[in-house]
Amino acid sequence: MKIKTQEISSRKIRRKGVRLYMKRIDLIDDIVSGNKWFKLKYNIPKAKNHTSNKILTFGGSYSNHIFSTSYLAYKNNIKSIGVIRGEESLPLNFTLNSAVNYGMCLHYVSREKYSLKSTSIFLNELKEKFGDFYHLPEGGTNELAIEGTTQILDVYDNHYDFICCPLGTGGTFAGLIKSSSKNQRLIGFPAIKGFGNLEEDISSWVDKYNWCLIKNYSYGGYAKINNELVLFIKNFYKKYNIPLDAIYNGKMMIGVMDLIYKGYFARGSTILVINTGGLQGNKGMNDRFLLDLPERL
Repeated sequence: MKIKTQEISSRKIRRKGVRLYMKRIDLIDDIVSGNKWFKLKYNIPKAKNHTSNKILTFGGSYSNHIFSTSYLAYKNNIKSIGVIRGEESLPLNFTLNSAVNYGMCLHYVSREKYSLKSTSIFLNELKEKFGDFYHLPEGGTNELAIEGTTQILDVYDNHYDFICCPLGTGGTFAGLIKSSSKNQRLIGFPAIKGFGNLEEDISSWVDKYNWCLIKNYSYGGYAKINNELVLFIKNFYKKYNIPLDAIYNGKMMIGVMDLIYKGYFARGSTILVINTGGLQGNKGMNDRFLLDLPERL
C-alpha cells in the first residue's frame, strides 16, 4: 500500500536549509484513519476469534481509539465496551455519541479509578461486571498494535534524517522506532502533560536508542488547547489544505515548526512527520468550545 507523502514548504523553512515532508496516513480510511488503522489491524481479528466475541478498551472523551474501535467492532459483529475516564457529560460529544451509535457500551470511571486500568484487580472487577472479554489496553497499545505500526514506514522512507510523530501511549512511536533505519533520528511529541512512564514503556518495547521525546508542546495536557494552537491549526489548513487535529497532530506540527525556526535541525536535513489522523476529535472540540477547527468527517 503506497501512502501519500507531500512536502510542506515555506520561505521560512527554506531559509533554514531543511526540507519538511508529511506522510498522510490520515487518508487511509474515512473513518478509521491514521495510526488506528495500523494498531487495530491485528487486534480486531484477535478479538473476533476470542471466545467471548467481546472487546473492552479504555480512553478519554475525545479518544480516536474509542471511536475507531467501536466502529470496527460494529463492522465485525463484535460487542464492545469502552471504559471512559471521567464522569458522563450530556449531551455526548461527537466521539462518544458515535461510539454509542456503533453499539459500544460506555462505562465511566473516576480519574483515580482509571489510573488503575492496567491492574489485575480492576480488570477482574470489570470481568465481574461485563463477563469475559478481549482486553485491549488504552490507545490500543500492545504487541499486536506495535506489529501493525511497524508497517507505517516503508523503503521509500529510509532516506529521511528525522521522523517526527505525536504520541499518547507510545505504541505508534515504538513501531516507527522498530522499523526505522539505524541512521535516522526519531522525535516523539507527547500530547500528555509530562512523560509519566512513557520513556520506560517505549524502552521496554524497542531495542534501539535513536529516539527522544520532547515535552514542550503538550499545551497543558491531553485535550487541552489555547488560542495559539487553534490559530496555528487554522492557518496551517488555509496555507497547505491539510487539516490537523487539536489533540495530537496540531501540537506536533507547531512543535516541529518551532524547532525548525530555532535551528534544531542541521542545514541539509530532511524531516518526515507522520500525520496520525484523529480528526474526528475536532468535531467535539468545535461543539464544546465554539471553535471552527477543520473537519473532514
